[in-house]
Amino acid sequence: MNGYIHSFQSLGTVDGPGVRFVCFMQGCPLRCGCCHNPDTWEFNQNNSFTPEEVLEKALRFKEYFGDIGGVTLSGGEPLSQAEFVKELFALCKQNGINTCLDTSGCYLNDGVKCALKFTDRVLLDIKYTEGSLYKKHVGCEYDEVIDFLSYLNEKNIPVWIRQVIIPTLNDNEQNIKNLNELKKKFKCVEKIELLAFKKICQVKYDDMKIPFPFKDIPTPTKEQMEKLNSLIEK
Repeated sequence: MNGYIHSFQSLGTVDGPGVRFVCFMQGCPLRCGCCHNPDTWEFNQNNSFTPEEVLEKALRFKEYFGDIGGVTLSGGEPLSQAEFVKELFALCKQNGINTCLDTSGCYLNDGVKCALKFTDRVLLDIKYTEGSLYKKHVGCEYDEVIDFLSYLNEKNIPVWIRQVIIPTLNDNEQNIKNLNELKKKFKCVEKIELLAFKKICQVKYDDMKIPFPFKDIPTPTKEQMEKLNSLIEK
C-alpha cells in the first residue's frame, strides 16, 4: 500500500521526545483558522510512498534517535491514512524505533484503533476547550476529541496535549484551567504544551490565493505566553 506524503523533516526536535524523523502526511478533513499548512489539506496529492520506503528513509537517521527519539507522523491529519500509519509504525516497532503520532483527534474508528496499537505516544492538538469555538474555527466537535482522548486513556497511551494560543480566542485563564482539568481527569496526559500563534504561513495562503482566516488576529506577546504557561499545573 502507499501513503500520500507532503514532506519530510530529517532531524526534528519539536515533534515529540528527542531527535525525530518527521513525516508530514497529506490530507486533512478540518479547516482550522490557524492552520500553518494549507498545502496539506487536499487528499491524494503530492508524492506517494510505501511504508517500507519511508522506513528506509528513517533508518538513515536512527543513530541520532538515542533512547527517546524516533519517528513522528504529522500532517495534515495522519489518521486520514490510518492503514498506512499502522503499517509504518508496525515496521518501526520491528526495528526498535519509537513512534509518535501528531493528531487532531478527529478520527476514532477501527482503523485508527489498529494504528494506535503501534503508537508509543500521541501529541494531541486540542485547539480550544469550548465546543462553540471548535464548531466555528475547526470543523469538528470538541466532544469527538475528548472521546479520542478517553480512548487513549483507556489504552494507557502516553499523551502530550498541545495547544496554539490565539489571542482573543483561547488566551484566557479559564481555557488554561480547562486544560489543567483534562490533565487531572486523564492519567495518560503527561504534560501540556502551549505554542504561540504565528503568521509565517501567510505566504502559503497568498501563493494558494485563499484567505487566511486569522490574518487580523495578533500574535501573542512573550509576556502573555509566560503568564499562561505559569498557570499550567506541573
